[in-house]
Amino acid sequence: MSNEVLALIALLPILVALVLMVGLRWPATKAMPLAWLTAAAGAVLAWSLPVAYVAALTLQGFVTAIGILIIVFGAILILRTLQHSGGMETIQHGMQNITPDRRIQAIIIGYMFAAFIEGAAGFGTPAALAAPLLLSLGFPPLAAAIICLVFNSFPVTFGAVGTPVVLGLKFLAPGVDAAVKAGTPGLNFANMGDFIMLVGQWATLMHLAMIFILPIFMLGFITRFFGPERSWKPGFAAWKFCIFAAVAFTIPYLIFAWNVGPEFPSLIGGLIGLGIIIVGAKKGFCMPKNNWDFGDPAKWDPEWTGSVSADASEFKAHMSQFRAWLPYILIGLILVVTRIPELGLKGMLASQAIKFTSILGFKSVNASIAYLYLPGTIPFILVALLTVLIHGMPADKVKLSWSQAIKTMKNPTIALFAAVALVSIFRGSGIADAALNPHSYPSMPLAMAKAVAAIAGNAWPMVASFVGGLGAFITGSNTVSDLLFAEFQWGVAAQLELPRQIIVAAQAVGGGMGNMVCIHNIVAACAVVGLSGMEGLILKRTIWPFLLYGVVVGIVASLMSFVFLPGLF
Repeated sequence: MSNEVLALIALLPILVALVLMVGLRWPATKAMPLAWLTAAAGAVLAWSLPVAYVAALTLQGFVTAIGILIIVFGAILILRTLQHSGGMETIQHGMQNITPDRRIQAIIIGYMFAAFIEGAAGFGTPAALAAPLLLSLGFPPLAAAIICLVFNSFPVTFGAVGTPVVLGLKFLAPGVDAAVKAGTPGLNFANMGDFIMLVGQWATLMHLAMIFILPIFMLGFITRFFGPERSWKPGFAAWKFCIFAAVAFTIPYLIFAWNVGPEFPSLIGGLIGLGIIIVGAKKGFCMPKNNWDFGDPAKWDPEWTGSVSADASEFKAHMSQFRAWLPYILIGLILVVTRIPELGLKGMLASQAIKFTSILGFKSVNASIAYLYLPGTIPFILVALLTVLIHGMPADKVKLSWSQAIKTMKNPTIALFAAVALVSIFRGSGIADAALNPHSYPSMPLAMAKAVAAIAGNAWPMVASFVGGLGAFITGSNTVSDLLFAEFQWGVAAQLELPRQIIVAAQAVGGGMGNMVCIHNIVAACAVVGLSGMEGLILKRTIWPFLLYGVVVGIVASLMSFVFLPGLF
């Protein structure tokens, strides 16, 4: 069977999900099981994989989904705990004192606070934390989810203390070493460490334009689709503050990426930038002339709201701002301390795992749940428990917080089990075992990527990031996208005689922008803002900034490859 036919078959599950969720507006709870069934059928009928092997991959996906669901549950529990302790209303009161302008609040929380959390934890954590915070401030749930999903893009390449680059590119080490030993002309790296450093550096430059463009575009997008004026103009009016925020993030972001490595650009950029723009907002620096709001909630479109809507009328402080924010401060501190390998806690927590080996007898199908390393347990659930003491919550309020969080988990559980099982089939379909993969076909994602490469040819730098985005869309992870496609990107670059670190950097950047549209993140974000069942509507909105991002990155990657850097490779 030709690769083109394989690519079309591999595309079918994605098309099923898109048509059902975006076209017919089915909830993910119904659409994703059918998409999984389509992928399973393709694996058995086209790839000739054994039914038992596909079942094992499905079970592997279920185990992985449990880990994601623990993160979602922890984020919802934090929200509910703060709501019932009075801490959230205190935060709302304090945020109103910084500015009541929803545009500026979106930048402070969705753009900058989320960038810091991404740099520390990654793996969907920012949207799970920042979206409920925006919701509690009075944002329509749909707007809160879209803002956090779209802004969770430029920091992702360096998320979780650099995991997508440091871990995601590990399979390239043999190829890098071989190219260096062979004396391949034009290489300007001497080892894998040099190569990773270069990939991180060029990735920052590919993200750079969108770090400035994205906040302005998104504020215009929000006022156009969620504002009482239905106009882009009020959002664009806050452009000065957007530029201010972008500069505050970018300077430390670039300094650390180019001088230290890929571990800290997003974390330090978000942390330093957050402090700078909060002080600037309080002093009125670069602030728009008039405050902007979403208007009377009674006049909101019904599809904007969900089951976790919060009143945004009058806020009062129930405690000090420090005490109210202390749970979030603890979350940030614990994430940093547990994600830096040199401090020792990362290895200790990550080693504590429930392992499932040789699922259904297949040695290659394994899964594990690192229950202490998941952000859902440490810090989310841990901090939720500490908040009971910090905020002095009565027992009935604690019970209500937990019961509401558990109740919210039903729909995302169904959707994520199916979505992650689909991903597991996609990844396992290219196994190098003649007994399981008798035709030696490439994996489903790789078949699609090869088909795109055959069409693109020398225009590959323009589309390379979209392959990374496809990987993130399918797998829900920049890291896994890099693990799937980095070797493929390296091979295409070598075949077309393109600068390899530029093409691999485009892959890493594409994996970051793919977080806007990946089903995992959308389902998780919908869960924490009470919009389960509205995943298709969100995907319909986030696809536009995703396409914009990819076009801009493609132009930058093409210029790097062919115009601006001819002597460096």
